[in-house]
Amino acid sequence: MTSARERAETLERIREICLGLPETSERPSHGAPTFFVRGKRAFLMVLTDHHGDGRFAIWCAATEGLQRMLVEADPERFFVPPYVGHRGWLGMRLDRGLDLDELAGLAEDAYAEVAPARLVEAARVDRSGQRGGETAGRAQRGDAVNVEEPVQT
Repeated sequence: MTSARERAETLERIREICLGLPETSERPSHGAPTFFVRGKRAFLMVLTDHHGDGRFAIWCAATEGLQRMLVEADPERFFVPPYVGHRGWLGMRLDRGLDLDELAGLAEDAYAEVAPARLVEAARVDRSGQRGGETAGRAQRGDAVNVEEPVQT
């Protein structure tokens, strides 16, 4: 497991990515920092030692087939998370050589799986620099969530 400082820094980066997407928010769900579209649909959770599994990881919505492909290709980093894995969600360890570009890509893909098409298009347009405003790339800070506590559900 990574140190408390490393987990806090990683969570901060995840916040920047997730809260930079249109109409997203953060709040605890089942004791874990969770990111939502329009306050309703979760697309990514950050878990620390969930039920003693020893992992610091994200669980996120994934496109059909992605979960299976990544878990088969690299089972040391990717896994089928409990409770949501049967719906295609993907688990990615954050304590096994973190690649921030990969993390950002998975978070953005998870958002696209859950968000309405209009918001996904707004995020794409904003990322390409064709439109300004308070959307992608600008974090709106939610309440800080303590990543030190193991999640109990």
